[in-house]
Amino acid sequence: MRTPNNESVAPDIADAPAPNKRANERTCILSGEHAARDHLVRLALSPDGEILPDPSAKAPGRGAWLGVPRVQLEQAIAKGQFKSALARAFKSGDTRFADDLPAQIEEALRRSLLQNLGLALKAGHVVLGTAKIAEQARTGRVALLLHARDASEDGRKKLDQAWRVGRDKEGSGERGSVLPLDRTALSVALGRENTVHLALINHGGAARIQAAIARLLHFSKPDNGDTNAEEFGAAGQIAAASGQ
Repeated sequence: MRTPNNESVAPDIADAPAPNKRANERTCILSGEHAARDHLVRLALSPDGEILPDPSAKAPGRGAWLGVPRVQLEQAIAKGQFKSALARAFKSGDTRFADDLPAQIEEALRRSLLQNLGLALKAGHVVLGTAKIAEQARTGRVALLLHARDASEDGRKKLDQAWRVGRDKEGSGERGSVLPLDRTALSVALGRENTVHLALINHGGAARIQAAIARLLHFSKPDNGDTNAEEFGAAGQIAAASGQ
């Protein structure tokens, strides 16, 4: 699973010793590839021996990490490879999982994204309303600009333009990112009616939201690989690079 770093190095600390990245890395039990734990999905073993998704990575006990898209997981389950990988990871052949585990994981990642958006709102890191977002964007305060999946093209263009102005990126064609959520889901998550656009004005919060979006997009991408996960990866780098 290829994911860009969510941190940038300022010029004045470019020569500082690099952090131990491997300490924060985990290995996908199916692909064997390494990635930062924030970009993988943790699987936890329940007390009764069932494998369950743990997107917050807070469940106690031994865990296993998954970095492949849903379609690859489903293929591995069908071939028996996933069961073997679980046995190696948990050092036990007694683990079991539901037939709909891939769907459970995707729904858990979706809930995690919605919960992170709700927490960002409570922390005062989210700006809502087209006029307010445009104002914050033009002054360069927006770290991440997001649009609902069913947002109109005209509405997106106006805010995208304001965001480019505030970032001194006029003429670049750079745009805010389209969420894998429609306005109904956003409205419910944020407790606001008709939420179509939102902006993150805290750079750390923006990076966390970007990571949650990228994980969902990566896992749910279709077999042809058609996804805008890379777009969110770039947005995360932008947010980190301009952080305070």
